[in-house]
Amino acid sequence: MEVLGGNDIRLLESGAQYFPALLAAIAEARSEVHLETYIYEADATGERITAALIDAVKRGIAVRVMVDGFGGRSFVRDTALRLLDAGVEVMIFRREIAALNMRRHRLRRLHRKLVVVDARLAFVGGINIIDDMNTPAQIPPRFDYAVRIEGPLLSEIHQAALSLWMRLRWADFHHRPDEQPRLQPVTRSVGTRRAAFVVRDNLRHRRDIEVAYLDAIEQARHEVILANAYFLPGWRFRRALMDAAARGVKVTLLLQGRVEYWLLHHACRALYPTLLDAGVRIIEYRLSFLHAKVAVVDQDWATVGSSNIDPFSLMLAREANVVVRDIGFTTELRVSLQRAMAEGGENLTRKRWRRQPFFVRGLSWAAYGLVRLLIGVAGYARERPER
Repeated sequence: MEVLGGNDIRLLESGAQYFPALLAAIAEARSEVHLETYIYEADATGERITAALIDAVKRGIAVRVMVDGFGGRSFVRDTALRLLDAGVEVMIFRREIAALNMRRHRLRRLHRKLVVVDARLAFVGGINIIDDMNTPAQIPPRFDYAVRIEGPLLSEIHQAALSLWMRLRWADFHHRPDEQPRLQPVTRSVGTRRAAFVVRDNLRHRRDIEVAYLDAIEQARHEVILANAYFLPGWRFRRALMDAAARGVKVTLLLQGRVEYWLLHHACRALYPTLLDAGVRIIEYRLSFLHAKVAVVDQDWATVGSSNIDPFSLMLAREANVVVRDIGFTTELRVSLQRAMAEGGENLTRKRWRRQPFFVRGLSWAAYGLVRLLIGVAGYARERPER
């Protein structure tokens, strides 16, 4: 993981801050816009993004959109043809999975959320193209983060976006695509923040994001705050958190308190007793749906990205995170997370957990067992057994 200095990196909290910044960047584009996302809905926010992309094409901008075939099922049905007709280049990353198709390659999804404009400005985070209010039962609004980036880090981000696009074009059309003029990333120093771009794929970067987390947690001396929507880590990750707590590090997990995906929600809760007994603090976010995938460690380590801490993100999906080594950025993210915990968090203690009916706890273990079984069927059950 190469940390580069000289970047301007700005934290964006949820769609209320992210989408205006994204729309402004598209409106100011002069050469190209590249957008990757897992979900692209035709709701109010999706329609604004679609209109902005079509307008960019009319101005002569090269626009490329890549959407996952499973997460973006509605995009394929509702929006893809409109963009194609308008002159946008559209690629679908692996078509929708058949209901019983558990073959490993079909489960590898494009889960990263990444936008590059003119090779000079990028957005990376966990926010899909979907309205914050577009939630089950219309519970407002989902809670998430992204970052806006300028500076030397653009070289790696732009290259990652371009490489995947070219590889997918070749795979879809079975011939080498015509070489297109490539913009040179604008990588001059524009700020003071040091950062690294970390991806997970199925080639050379299978564990890079997980290793970045583990290295930071294992070196923590004072505090770890981890906010994650889908938290189902393997044994080594759990051990790192428990060891940190044993060293006297204040370890806090801000996790999903509302049920969005029943199986994952209850499987995650099966891990609570062991973590609570080890001194890890667990807070469930109940104000709305938590979709964040961020963490802060001590004073100068933070990450914002698309990767959950679960088997899907850590072993199957293409993900992208930014690791920021900057006291000011870490402080800003920590304050935001502390505010979220104070306003929408519910502290789950060992005593409260044990007061739950036995069948509720049993349900969590049944869900956990089923998830582990599904991971095994997919060929990924290789973690060290529980001790």
